[in-house]
Amino acid sequence: MNNKNLDVVLVNPGSLQSVYQALGNEFTAIEPPSLAGLFATYLRNKGLSVAIVDAPAYNLSPEETAQVISKKYSPVLIVMVVYGFQPSASTQNMSAAGETCRAIKGINPNYKIMMTGTHPAALPERTMREEAIDFVCDREGPETILQTVLALKAGTKEAQAFRNIPSLWYRESGVILSNPAGVLMVDLDGEMPAVAWDLLPMEKYRAHNWHCFEHIHARQPYASMHTGLGCPFSCTFCCINAPFGKPSYRLWSPDSVIRQIDTLVNQYGVKNIKFVDEMFVLNRAHVEGICDRIIERGYDLNIWAYARVDTIKDGMLEKLKLAGFRWLALGIESGSKHVRDGVEKGRFGSDDILKTVHLTQDAGINVIGNYIFGLPDDTHESMQETLNLALECNCEFANFYCAMAYPGSKLYSLAVEKGWELPGSWIGYSQHSYECHPLRTETLTSAEVLRFRDEAFMKYFTDPSYLSMVKRKFGAAVLSNIQEMTRVKLKRKILEESSAYHS
Repeated sequence: MNNKNLDVVLVNPGSLQSVYQALGNEFTAIEPPSLAGLFATYLRNKGLSVAIVDAPAYNLSPEETAQVISKKYSPVLIVMVVYGFQPSASTQNMSAAGETCRAIKGINPNYKIMMTGTHPAALPERTMREEAIDFVCDREGPETILQTVLALKAGTKEAQAFRNIPSLWYRESGVILSNPAGVLMVDLDGEMPAVAWDLLPMEKYRAHNWHCFEHIHARQPYASMHTGLGCPFSCTFCCINAPFGKPSYRLWSPDSVIRQIDTLVNQYGVKNIKFVDEMFVLNRAHVEGICDRIIERGYDLNIWAYARVDTIKDGMLEKLKLAGFRWLALGIESGSKHVRDGVEKGRFGSDDILKTVHLTQDAGINVIGNYIFGLPDDTHESMQETLNLALECNCEFANFYCAMAYPGSKLYSLAVEKGWELPGSWIGYSQHSYECHPLRTETLTSAEVLRFRDEAFMKYFTDPSYLSMVKRKFGAAVLSNIQEMTRVKLKRKILEESSAYHS
């Protein structure tokens, strides 16, 4: 490829150390940027030349990322693809994305830069005002990127060249303007049939520690991929649908999905796979169609995916297990039905949760329980209910989150309406960062919520019943891995300030 004629450089910004502190060194995943890879395929199919720069995979700082781009490429357009690798985590990557844009412009102010992703879609005007960029896409991205590149390549200097590009924010004589949103892509199989795996450093990616509890020393190779886009649900704490403008749910066909898995297995030797979909276990025909094709091929896979307590139906678990689904992540969120109802998280109680967890485990599939502390109706008592439920479920792994007012979520609107303090920087939205600043509740401060979350994490992962189960099920090496993980102490700015205030 002649780099001087390159059309688009897609950038995956981020920093494992900033987002996860010391946990990023060993325990977290290093994820391939699957959406950037899908965008690359879309643009290639339209005749454009594309490269991807994956900063976290190479552990590049924003300045180093800018240097790589300036030395290797001379693109028509640079696109910061600001998505997170958990559904609500785009915002935490904005700090690195913004720093990278400033570094790029510092090298050459004439570079044209666009931001796309969940956070820019949620706050497009603010992103245009605050970041060193030329464009924002406020929807899902591919068509807007394509049309913007074509306008730039046409060489028209007038801003009117951008006026008919859907979902685009831009400047005309220094004034920020925006165009009406475009329609969502319908033919995923035809337009974005697969990730451009050949543009990614596939040898760099690794699975989460827990994803490989059954083979803890074989976390590579690893890949994450979509089988669908969007989510039909409207949980108050989630911003997943910001790039789509509404709750939506579109699927790749099982045939398209299995072609990607064929490539991952046969070309890259991948066994460990994450399905990134916000909700994979939902459409029975889709799920079983994918399972049937994997089973037909006899692949030996280690897959994990998201499910809900109320979407796992009779007969599905057995087929998921046969296809190689070793883990399902269940969005349990809270031990209090009152708190769950307050954030529109399904109509199920603790008995339903326990039943689904046990059914899943009995089918030979491990469970990650996802829990949230500090939802708007939470009190110390209800958060303790959540911790008690987590201990009773005794899932093979648990993620403990604080409620965050992610831009694009209903919680963000609630926080703004109530005047509740938000993080002072975008990295403050990271669950594991030093700057982490969760949402307060009606009765609890942000510091109280965060302190409870961090203490709950330690209680769960040092609980004798949990450790006994881990050793029995996965062996001494995994028990040691868990013990090493709990020796990593996260530093928290607001807890340090709170302690200093009370001392």
